[in-house]
Amino acid sequence: MKFTYPGLTDQEVEASRAQHGSNAVASQEVETFWDKLLGNLKDPIIIILIAALLITLVLTVFGYAEWYESVGIAFAVVIATFVATWSEHSNEQSFQKLLEEASMILVKVFRNGRLTEISINNLVVGDYILLQPGDTVPTDGALIAGHAEVDEAALTGESEPVKKTALPDGANPEAEEHRLFRAGLLVDGECVMQASAVGDKTRYGQTMKELLSAEDRLSPLQHKLTVLGGHISMFGYIGATFIFIAFMFNNMFLQAESFDLYWAQASGLIVKDFVTAAILAIIVVVVAVPEGLPMMIAMVLAINMKKLLSVKVLVRKLLGIETAGSLNLLFTDKTGTLTQGRLSVSAFLTGAGGQYDQLDAIPQTLRDTAGFALRNNTSAVIDASNLNDIKMVGADRTEQALLRFVTPYLAQNGNVDIVDMIPFNSTRKFSATQVTGDRTVTLVKGAPEVILQNCVRCLDADGNAVDFGNRDALQTAMSALSGRAMRLLAIAVTDTPIDDSKALPANLTLVGVFGMRDELRETSYASVKTAKNAGIHVVMITGDAKDTAQAIAKDVGLLEDDPQAIILTSAELATLSDEEVKQKLPHLYVVARAFPTDKSRLVKLAKELGLVVGMTGDGVNDAPAVKNADVGFAMGSGTEMTKESGDIVILDDNFSSLTKAVLYGRTLFKSIRKFLIFQLTVNVSAILVVFLGQFFGFDLPLTMTQLLWLNIIMDTLAGLAFAGEAALQRYMLEKPLRRDEPLINTDMWSSILINGAFIAFISIVFLTSDWTKTLFSGGHPVPSDPAQAKFLTAFFAFFVFVQIFNTFNARTQGLKLWEHLLDNRLFSIIIPSIMAIQIFFITFGGEILRTVGLSVSEWIAVLLMAVIIIPVDLLRKAARNKWFGNPVPQEAAQG
Repeated sequence: MKFTYPGLTDQEVEASRAQHGSNAVASQEVETFWDKLLGNLKDPIIIILIAALLITLVLTVFGYAEWYESVGIAFAVVIATFVATWSEHSNEQSFQKLLEEASMILVKVFRNGRLTEISINNLVVGDYILLQPGDTVPTDGALIAGHAEVDEAALTGESEPVKKTALPDGANPEAEEHRLFRAGLLVDGECVMQASAVGDKTRYGQTMKELLSAEDRLSPLQHKLTVLGGHISMFGYIGATFIFIAFMFNNMFLQAESFDLYWAQASGLIVKDFVTAAILAIIVVVVAVPEGLPMMIAMVLAINMKKLLSVKVLVRKLLGIETAGSLNLLFTDKTGTLTQGRLSVSAFLTGAGGQYDQLDAIPQTLRDTAGFALRNNTSAVIDASNLNDIKMVGADRTEQALLRFVTPYLAQNGNVDIVDMIPFNSTRKFSATQVTGDRTVTLVKGAPEVILQNCVRCLDADGNAVDFGNRDALQTAMSALSGRAMRLLAIAVTDTPIDDSKALPANLTLVGVFGMRDELRETSYASVKTAKNAGIHVVMITGDAKDTAQAIAKDVGLLEDDPQAIILTSAELATLSDEEVKQKLPHLYVVARAFPTDKSRLVKLAKELGLVVGMTGDGVNDAPAVKNADVGFAMGSGTEMTKESGDIVILDDNFSSLTKAVLYGRTLFKSIRKFLIFQLTVNVSAILVVFLGQFFGFDLPLTMTQLLWLNIIMDTLAGLAFAGEAALQRYMLEKPLRRDEPLINTDMWSSILINGAFIAFISIVFLTSDWTKTLFSGGHPVPSDPAQAKFLTAFFAFFVFVQIFNTFNARTQGLKLWEHLLDNRLFSIIIPSIMAIQIFFITFGGEILRTVGLSVSEWIAVLLMAVIIIPVDLLRKAARNKWFGNPVPQEAAQG
């Protein structure tokens, strides 16, 4: 069809742009690198770290701390914030580049008396735009010439194309059947539209405005870290107070001959004691802060981001991974996510009721007849020169599904001439084509209730025409397919030619009945089951009819295991109050005929219940709900707006990829907890040793420098060691954590307190035992304390290595210490490296670390005493398993 319009002149374009604006849509503001960095510096743990850094800097200025102590804390802050910022920034840059490329759409428009192509952003109100199959509608306007079938799924969620016709003279220009809207896709027809709204004034633009006003809230991890930060601060303050009191008590009552004599000494000495006690207390606060936690989180996120990209999951916001692991409610689309996103033939029925699910399974003669009938009874123009990329111009979704089913026959043009045709329309509900050549026959296809009325024979499995008397078996089979939400279409042949009345030919021979639907992805059932086993309540939201939605939900396994399962339509949902919806939500599995407002409402209500909510989406209509969910999953084939709104982009549109994001999110959370068990055990034991040491005659069993060294090397390097933990499938058998559930659970506290107390106990035994004093006597003196140099060096080495061995306890909840150890390459590299670094610095630390070299036999004795923490923790775990149950599902099942 040819269209000719003068279009707007350049002057008219400028005038329209000045009055109505351009077609550019306001987009979400892209954060710069520095914006992201500033946001990451507001992390609660980072804030505590910065405070500790400032305190250490002040102490350094006054000579009470060394420069390298401040450098160590600063290094932890810089690495943590820059790794997270750079990972997000680089991903965002790549994503914005993709968006820019996607938005460089050229539009065919009439300007200055000729047809030209311009950028979509340069359209103005009044432009005449030519649209052809495959074009995306670039703005809102009226269809003024031609006709079109438009896929508006991106706007409304409706999977069926909508027919649009030209606006007649005097008709209402706002009537939906004559209007086109931005982001629609022209699937058939050719037309000209006149732009009536552009940019932010289009429906698309209005939706984007809603997105820009969407509120953010803390992710579950951020919430838990905020609470943890408060607890750590409180723990540090209390510990510092006790350390200060204990140090002064030791000097006033234990070291001095009497309390009065202590106060009788020179005031300078008393002030020095108070300053030393205060410095020691401040250092305890610094030690209490897990500097490595932010860095470890950043590293885990960055590592898992790369792993996820390899399985078609693009993480735009790093915390989106962790939030995915905390999901307990997921609203998902049907089309393209649970299903393949296109209509396909799922079954072929013979007249006798026999069923075949694959083309190759149909007997040869019957298959040839069906292939010939579908290939030659179509109005589509077929280009089958490449069977891997068949082009079917003019074929609707149903016709495309039928033709794809008989792909091998599409290239067989043969000697076939068309004599006459009856095109399909919604009134007659069939189409017919009379052909001659290789076969002289009339081919008929259409609704089964129409075709079967005129069928007197049917083809049997061998392709022979037999009497079509008993139809019960076929009707039963058809009913079964209809119950699975399949669309049915019958094909038949006859020797009767098409007459002038264009009526359905008589004496038809039924070839068969095809059952079609948007079939489930092969992985959908298993993936939904995985999500349900993980404690995630999956709710399917679709624009399809209730019966279709129910059939898909049943096949994908959503309705299993809940006799109270609820399926609602949008209309039924609208009649319920918010409180009623909240009550029904635990048993709600399907919302059919859904509107965009339904999705946003459900997300809002679920968040009010304290649930961690996920939403998948691909269309413009999904974008607000995707933005407002705790974690938004945008489909890779979706609109740019939805991708911008999402935290995570599922590049292959596959529900199974979504469950992988959940798995990696849970792995991240496990890694954080493992690190906290290890690090807080270090902190508890160190503070207890410094506190109790005062009562056993040791002013500083661990010096301030040793405490900070211990803190830095244990926090930073050990934090990285836990960053590469393997993503184990058993994590998907655990229930999701509540948003308000503490980061440190009961089992973790038992590990931290029992192991921390044991390390402190055995440390005091080490410090007071005559055996250890004899074993580690002599050695090279250091100026501060020649007599005890080697003994205190051995104690420092023991204290460090007992913590190192405790990493093996912390990395697994179960009794199998070596489980998946080699899967974490970072752990396998970093822990031996920490050991080597520690041996080197103890040997050559000298006056800075108050250490001297140890002999091989002394090192062996230190390691044997330190490794005892492993059997102690195994005993703790065994007792826990016996009295409270094993938290590791696989071990519990085997036990």
